[in-house]
Amino acid sequence: MRMVLLLITVFLFPIAAFAQSSSPRIYQTSFESIDDFKGFYIVPQDHKNTASHDQSRERVRSGKFSHKGWVTGVNPPSSSFVNNNHRGYPTIQLYKLPGGAFKTPAKIEFWVWLDMKLDKGEWFSFATIDHTRRNTWDPVLVNLSDDGFVHLMHVPKNGQSKRSFQTSSIKFPMRKWVKLSIEIHFDKKNGYAKVWQNGKLVSSAQVKTGNGLFTQAHFGLYAPPSVSSGVIYNDDLKITELGTR
Repeated sequence: MRMVLLLITVFLFPIAAFAQSSSPRIYQTSFESIDDFKGFYIVPQDHKNTASHDQSRERVRSGKFSHKGWVTGVNPPSSSFVNNNHRGYPTIQLYKLPGGAFKTPAKIEFWVWLDMKLDKGEWFSFATIDHTRRNTWDPVLVNLSDDGFVHLMHVPKNGQSKRSFQTSSIKFPMRKWVKLSIEIHFDKKNGYAKVWQNGKLVSSAQVKTGNGLFTQAHFGLYAPPSVSSGVIYNDDLKITELGTR
């Protein structure tokens, strides 16, 4: 069944994707069914007429489908009033699940296949991870820089980029499946974030925001308005609550 991406406003709960019966709690999806995102906000198709996303059979790591996001043109620059970033993804709003938000630390594992040229000053975002329940998020981001390195952004707080470790040798390879793993803990005193690329630590930082809960996230297409073309595939996403350890 092809994924028809719409703005979903009903509040139903994913069943196949979420296991609540025992600890640790897990949310997972291989993007096989739109039902995995029932009740969650999904960016509409043809966002600003320059980006889209859908299920895809073109590049799949497991199952029949992956999630594909692609850019078809440039947007006007963003301003203080208008965000013109390219977007193409379903959100995962954990706080809407029967058990509510996940306690942190939490672990995120997913696979990505990216083909996108980044010019000077451009970036690509693989993951946006949040601790709020608002439409205006206060997130930690896992980004790719124009020089080819995966790194944390908005750490320790929003608008900052102070990292305790950042690789300068392990570059991100285009046009192949890559596993990204993230551990996140939202806590004003003891919070942290760590990112591994194919099992090797590439970025870590303190996180000084939140109150121990991981509420929502998105994975897929998120890039600045100046990017004119490119494609991202996501597959085999798993979020595990570690806060009960």
